[in-house]
Amino acid sequence: MAGDTIRFGILGCAEIARKVSRAITLAPGASLHAVGSRSADKASSFASANGFPPAARAYGSYDAVLDDPDVDAVYVPLPTSLHVKWAVLAAQKKKHLLLEKPVALNSAELDLILEACESNGVQFMDSTMWMHHPRTAKMREFLSDSQQFGELRKVHTCFAFAADPDFLENDIRVKPGLDALGALGDTGWYCIRAILWAADFELPKSVIALRGPILNTAGVILSCGSSLYWEDGKVATFHCSFLENLTMDITAIGTKGTLHLHDFIIPFEESKASFSAATESGFTELVTGWVPKPSEHIVMTDLPQEAHMVREFSRLVASIKNNGSKPETKWPTLSKKTQLVLDAVKASIERGFEPVEVAI
Repeated sequence: MAGDTIRFGILGCAEIARKVSRAITLAPGASLHAVGSRSADKASSFASANGFPPAARAYGSYDAVLDDPDVDAVYVPLPTSLHVKWAVLAAQKKKHLLLEKPVALNSAELDLILEACESNGVQFMDSTMWMHHPRTAKMREFLSDSQQFGELRKVHTCFAFAADPDFLENDIRVKPGLDALGALGDTGWYCIRAILWAADFELPKSVIALRGPILNTAGVILSCGSSLYWEDGKVATFHCSFLENLTMDITAIGTKGTLHLHDFIIPFEESKASFSAATESGFTELVTGWVPKPSEHIVMTDLPQEAHMVREFSRLVASIKNNGSKPETKWPTLSKKTQLVLDAVKASIERGFEPVEVAI
């Protein structure tokens, strides 16, 4: 039904907005309605190039999108330094909010965003797309299986890519006034979220940033890492970087099993994704091989993960809009926990790699 379709507006014409525009087009229950830029010509060109329907509106300001009464929800891929202003304003205009990650420069800013969403009854979700892939639910089944995986003890995650010289000089993610968190906010967000996901979103007690982070001349992080510690003895580490070959790994080790995957953020293929699961691994008699060998699990999907994200977000918004439901609190909670750990890692780097307790 047309009334069940959630009409999206997009603030800005960032490169990632092209991917999400396609996702909105593909997702059941969602439609592209408007895009706003500081230039009306740029907004119009973006709409034409990215499959917006003929009746969609191209505005020469972000405010115009938020003032459009037909816009139900907005996707905000602006630089992180602008999130608190435009996310709060969107919530105040009763627009449901799909916010690009990292969601804020710090937890204090995120609190302002989440308070605005809660007080205005709008749904909040960050755009960590891999959380919505069907593979993620299948991997959770394995991690939750006490016979196959046991208790989680160690996690390591990594997201790195080799940025070109133009990126390292000009991209917003290396500019202190735009995305001051650098690689920690961009790639580290995914690493931290994956660790928390593996730990069933139990926050660690403390973090210690790893020595040797690389910063640019403006002081923005280009590469860094950290260790995370839980009171029950669990330990996790991660590495994030703009300076190394493309890597997207999760290794989660339990008392009985191990999970491996090498493309957790963007699957190697759009229509399917896999992971490796091992249980009670051992050696052959002469220690010349493994018994049993890890098993490979393939998960097919009819939609790309970003369209799954849009579909779920739109379902939640439609339930609020049509049924008077309350916003789902799961998604803001996950964003806040991710931000709290990110804040602690940043603080540990700034304090000379001292242990920093994760605020609760």
